[in-house]
Formats: sequence, structure tokens, C-alpha cells
Amino acid sequence: MAVSDFLCRAETRRVLWVMGGVFAFSILFQFCELPYGNFIGSLFSGLNFNRMNYVNTQINFTGGFDERISRNDSIFSIESKKSNDSSGVELLKPNTNLAPERAMEFGNIFKGNNGNVAPMLDEQNKDDNIVPLPSDIESPPLISSPPQVDDNLIAPIASQTDEIAVIVVPLNSTNATIQLMNSPAPSVSHRHVDTDNSTALASSHNPNEATGLLRNDHALSGNGSTMTKRTPAAKKASVEGVVSISEMTNMLLRSSHPSNLLTNPAWSSAGDEVLLSAKSQIESAASNISDPGLYAPVYHNVSKFKRSYELMEQHLKIYIYKEGKRPIFHQPKLKGIYASEGWFMKQLKASKQFLTDDPNKAHLFYLPFSSQTLEEVVYVPGSRSFDKLKAFLNNYLYLIKGRYPFWNRTQGADHFLVACHDWAPEETRREMANCIKSLCNADLREGFKFGKDASLPETNIVSTNPSRSLGGNRPSQRKFLAFFAGSMHGYVRPILLKYWQNKDPMMKIFGQMDNHDYILHMKSSKYCICARGHEVNSPRVVESISYQCVPVIISDNFVPPFLETLNWETFAVFVQEKDIPNLKSILESIPLRRYLKLYNNVMKVQQHFLWHPEPVKYDTFYLILHSIWYNRVFQIAS
Repeated sequence: MAVSDFLCRAETRRVLWVMGGVFAFSILFQFCELPYGNFIGSLFSGLNFNRMNYVNTQINFTGGFDERISRNDSIFSIESKKSNDSSGVELLKPNTNLAPERAMEFGNIFKGNNGNVAPMLDEQNKDDNIVPLPSDIESPPLISSPPQVDDNLIAPIASQTDEIAVIVVPLNSTNATIQLMNSPAPSVSHRHVDTDNSTALASSHNPNEATGLLRNDHALSGNGSTMTKRTPAAKKASVEGVVSISEMTNMLLRSSHPSNLLTNPAWSSAGDEVLLSAKSQIESAASNISDPGLYAPVYHNVSKFKRSYELMEQHLKIYIYKEGKRPIFHQPKLKGIYASEGWFMKQLKASKQFLTDDPNKAHLFYLPFSSQTLEEVVYVPGSRSFDKLKAFLNNYLYLIKGRYPFWNRTQGADHFLVACHDWAPEETRREMANCIKSLCNADLREGFKFGKDASLPETNIVSTNPSRSLGGNRPSQRKFLAFFAGSMHGYVRPILLKYWQNKDPMMKIFGQMDNHDYILHMKSSKYCICARGHEVNSPRVVESISYQCVPVIISDNFVPPFLETLNWETFAVFVQEKDIPNLKSILESIPLRRYLKLYNNVMKVQQHFLWHPEPVKYDTFYLILHSIWYNRVFQIAS
């Protein structure tokens, strides 16, 4: 009996060892690269097919975490980063165990169901947004391996108001590897709400309407947050030295669209043929085209502009992506220093002439976000970093790339954004590099590209009716040679005041000034100084034109609005920053006859710098749209 008990116990131990070995062996196989990513998935591969939707991970920034995806069956797995990430939430990482065939299924947005993509930045019906290619167009080549995405690039964005979903989908392009934003964080300095004498253009013809208001150049909204600006030393230069306005003009006229900007779509569309035809017609426009509403001397080529404008009116169709939650998307801000982006969004959304609900018929695709609201909602005061703003836009872009084929068709060359906030060039520098950017901060040293990007006029609006008191005194009644008033933003204005404040009775150079006196000085001066602040752009350019004061732009490498159309040297004066000590002598050296021509031409271009409650032919809305249209037309390779 004792022998029998001993054998029984020995057999039991042997069975336990065998079972333990099998279990350990199974766990080991979980991490081997098998056809469906893991051992159990390979055994039950039939269960995996129905779970091949896009990543859909919802993150609640109050602390909750709703996981709706298998960790091993998605192209992006989930890994805890609580020990290193201050947000205390889990981040997404590429699933390197995913087999190539599975990655191809993820990349193919033209087949199957991607209905689970909707939660991220999206308040549309997800079933309404799946847009297939036309039946006569082949699908583009699919990626053979998942893109590599850095953790920091797809990190969730903290918000104090919304529950934001983070979704990452693979690129459906031949260049699937994402360029990571690994440049060091810029050095920044903090700026609170300040006062500045850039005038908000009033809604009546009475300049006293705004009396008592202290002007605010690049003012913040009432959320009390701080803004940061990069110091000049922190900027990564795109050009060396200073490019004069004459050189910019010659660059545009000699080779307005270099060969490196020409695009060949992955597959053709009917819209491409329209653009190619428009390009040919613009280039061959008859030189005798005239329009009583256009004064030829202020344009580079009035005939080409007229023909291009006509073709835009006849053919241009734009699709606005419906994805994106308010307030960052689809909610224009119509007041303040960055109002140009909001007025454009508002008027484009109301346009029946240019919009289409069928993206297959679109020539251009609009990314409808507010760069101002993005800063107010997403930027973390005191963080001294653009990372969260960049990541927020990148997550939105991943959604667009994954849901629609259109970005991948041209790598974004037929997409455009309109952004007036100073940070927009940095926020969109990498992932949105190929799209057309209409920017107030149009700085050659910030990466602005001739022939692709467009300069957006900055207008400070304090009323929902942007009409304003136009005009000013006749030349003979303009008793001051030059005028400037404003806060000491940036490095140029302190130099201007150092040399000219209280130095000469004809040079009215001040710090802050109330709005009423500011307008009176503009209307009583021959030249209005438009000195850069933290960035190259300033609303004074538009204000000067509104009050028929010849703008004197002191802002090196600033690309003025509508440069592809307007000959700025016929109605403005450009002074390099290094020449501020000689400012008076430069202005006095301009002959009276030349000044009178400049003054007259300012009145002729005034129509292009006006916003109206409803768009009016040749006004700011149409000229912004024309700049985007024109650049897209000339990016198409013949």
C-alpha cells in the first residue's frame, strides 16, 4: 500500500510538471510573430476577421479610460505610460507584431467597414462620411507594413472642457513613414494681455465709436491664458539674410511655381483636367482684357488676374471636411486680431457657389479649424511647448487620412488651411507641410513657400459688421510725415522709438495711444509705419490702406498679402529693419509726385482689403480664395 501511494504521488507531480511546462510554452508563443500576431489569435483566426476596424480608443481626461479594441489585434497596441507621462493616461504605440497582410487591410480604406473611426474629433454621423473612390479609378497602392509613430506624436491632448478621443490610423500612401517632430522645443517668452495701438476697425463711419478703448495688437481672448512667442534666436531659418520686396516679386514672376512644387496625383480625377485647362487659359490670357473695377498699374498682370478670377468663379469647387468638434473646428471667431480666419470660414461655409457635398468633384479640400481657438483650448499655459497643439492637429489629420482617400491622392497638395494665429506656421510645419497654407504670419524664415502658400491679411475687427470708416485727409492736409503708435512687442519697435520718439515734430512715433487719437493720426499722416511685433505680420498694413495712409512696412522677410497678384511697390514703401536710423531721410527722399501716385494707388487697392457682411466681388474673401486657387492651379504638373 505504501508503494502504491508513493507511485501515485510521483505520477501526480509528473502531471503537474507537464501541465506547467505546457502553460509556460503557451505563454512564450503568445509573443512570437505568427500570422495573426499571437498564438491564441492564430488558433482562432476566424474570430479576428470581424474585428478589423480602425483603432478606436476613447480617453476621458477626468481619469476614466474606455478601451474598445483588442490589444493584440489592432495596428496600434496600448501601453501604460503612467510612470513617465504626467497625464496619467495610456498612450498608443505601433503594434510591431502585426503581420503585413493585416497592415494592408488596415491601410485599405476603400474596402470593408471603418465605422468605428467616428469618435475622434468628430460629431458627424459616421455612416455618412465613408467616401469611396469613383468606380473608374483604381485604388492607390497599399502599404506593406505599419507606419512607425512616435509616442509623443500621438499623445492624447489634455482639455479642461471636452472628452477627446484619440485615434491613430495608418497612412495609405507609398511614403508611409511619418516624419517625427523631433526638433527641440523653442525658447519662448510669456506675454499677457497687453495694450497696443493697432486700431480695431469700427463698424460705423464715426471714429469716436471706439474712443476710450486701448488698442490690442495680438490680444488674447478673455480666457485669461498667456501666450508665448518665440524669440528671434529660436527660429529655424528657412532663408539666409533679408529678401527684399523686389527680389520676392522677381522670384514670383520669374519662376512663381518651381518644379519641386509641381505635383503628380497618385491617380487622376476630372478636377485635375479642369485645373490643367485653367492653367493653360491663364498663361495665354489676352493682354487686352480690362475691367473698369481694376486699375492695371497696381497688378503684376491685370489680364492674367482677371482671367484667373473668372475661371475661379466658373469652376472652383471646395469640399469642407465635416469632422471635428467645436469650438476648435467649424466655429469661426469674428472679432479680434485674428478675425480674418474666422470671417473666411464663415463666408466660405455660407457659399453656395464654391461648395460641393461630393468630395469626388472637389478641386480643393478645406481643413476648417481655428488656430486662435486651438491655442486657447489646447495650449497649456506655462508649458513653453507647442507639442500638444501639434499633436492635436496631427490626430485630426490621421483621421482624415484614414477615412478619406483624398489627402493620400496628392499627399495633401489639394488641401488648404487658413490660419491667422502667430503660431500657425510652427503648428503645421511637418505633417501639414504639403498643403496650401494661408497664413497671417507669412515669414520666409518660418518656412513660407512661394508658389504654394498664401499670405493672409491680418484685420482687427471689433464688430460683427466688419465695414469701417474709410478714407482720410487729402494729401495737402496730411501734416505729419510719419506715424506709429503701439506696444513694445518684439525687437523692432523699441529700436524705432529709441531713434524717433520725441525726436522730430514731423515723426509722430509713440508707445500706446487711445483709439480715437490713433485713427486721427493715421488720417493725418502721409506714411504709416507698420513695424513688426513678435512676428512679421501686423494689422497696421490693412489699417493704413483703410485710412489712405501709405504703409511703410518695417518687417524683414514678410511676404505681403496677395503678392502673386498685387504689385506692392506701387502703393507701399518697404524699409529694412537695419535702416530704421535713416527712416526720415528715406521717406523725405521720395518725390512728391511719387508720393501722390502711392497715395492714389492705395485707394485703388482698398477694395481688396475690405470685409463685408456678404462677400463682394474682389473683396478680401474673394482675394484670399483666389490666392489659394491660383497656387493650386499652378502646382498641377502638365
